Amino acid sequence: MVFPLAEQPAIYEKIEMLEKKEDFRAVFEVAQLLGDGRVRTIALTQTIGLRRGMKVVRTGSPLKVPVGEVTLGRMFNVIGETIDNLPALQNSESRSIHAFPPSFEEQTETVELLETGIKVIDLLIPFAKGGKIGLFGGAGMNEVPGARLRVAFSGLTMAEYFRDDLSKDVLLFIDNIFRFSQAGSEISALLGRTPSAVGYQPTLAYEMGKLQERITSTKNGSITSVQAVYVPADDLTDPAPAAIFAHLDAKIVLDRKIASLGLYPAISPLLSSSNLLTPKYVGKEHYEVAQEVIHVLQKYEELQDIISVLGIDELSDDDKKTVFRARKIRNFFSQPFFVAEKFTNTPGKYLKREETLASFKEILKGGADDLPEEAFFYVGGISEARAKHHTFKR
Repeated sequence: MVFPLAEQPAIYEKIEMLEKKEDFRAVFEVAQLLGDGRVRTIALTQTIGLRRGMKVVRTGSPLKVPVGEVTLGRMFNVIGETIDNLPALQNSESRSIHAFPPSFEEQTETVELLETGIKVIDLLIPFAKGGKIGLFGGAGMNEVPGARLRVAFSGLTMAEYFRDDLSKDVLLFIDNIFRFSQAGSEISALLGRTPSAVGYQPTLAYEMGKLQERITSTKNGSITSVQAVYVPADDLTDPAPAAIFAHLDAKIVLDRKIASLGLYPAISPLLSSSNLLTPKYVGKEHYEVAQEVIHVLQKYEELQDIISVLGIDELSDDDKKTVFRARKIRNFFSQPFFVAEKFTNTPGKYLKREETLASFKEILKGGADDLPEEAFFYVGGISEARAKHHTFKR
């Protein structure tokens, strides 16, 4: 784009098409200053219909999105427009998507656990309030690279208002954070930058840190983020996932084998991990119970080959006991969700962390050895498993 030298826009300034149509509106963001009034921009909307010679106009400000309680229950695109076919927002406050992360003085020094009520998470993969959790799975988007590069900042800006101005605790879901890195790589190539490792942009770590460091706890409130992470070709050494790992407090891996058994959430207890699963954060009792659960499940995995070849009858009595308890633990990790009530006709269950610990301790100590494995499918606490067993007996 070319502007009069005296009116050259600044980096990050929002540029719009002068002619606007109902079915076509192009919005851009300045990415490079080339000199003599020439700038290079990235498109934030679809570019179909653009042609050489079309006129653009400066807005004089960076991309801004609406913030505040008026945004609750609404859907927005990357440039802050509503896309839910409801009336547009009127006279709402807007803020730039580009902001600095909270200073060290503003951030909290203590780590606080975030109770989810989900057994497998609260026991083995505890979340930190204001932390970042990676959820490993697939990804798919068809938006332009500019939209993928900026949409995370748009959502984060809305979340920051609730944390900083209204002193709320916010849960921010990002799907998919890998697409953010991938969009940065595409934009970097379009801007003519020399690629780095595996073709990624040389600014990969900087761009990831610029986003992730704004997701934190402050003295006013917190933003806890659950981010879907796509790992290309299951290569964990790929620069994009590696840059994401450095910022994560917990890692959740979904397992197809568990899903094939009809157990949800299909979280792998052995592949998932959390930095908070230490006595310092969860306490000695919680840590010891979690480690014993992991040990039982690992032992069960080791015995799988023997069971498949020779059968369970060839195991020693101790190994049989381990297998039966491991299967009960595996089934007990399943849980009815509130969001699935309409589909399953089963009320959702929320378990306090103390009840979760007590239930798994009882299984490990043999207090539930008299119950069959089927009693542990989709129940809340151990008391519900007993009640379910009594129902079966009738």
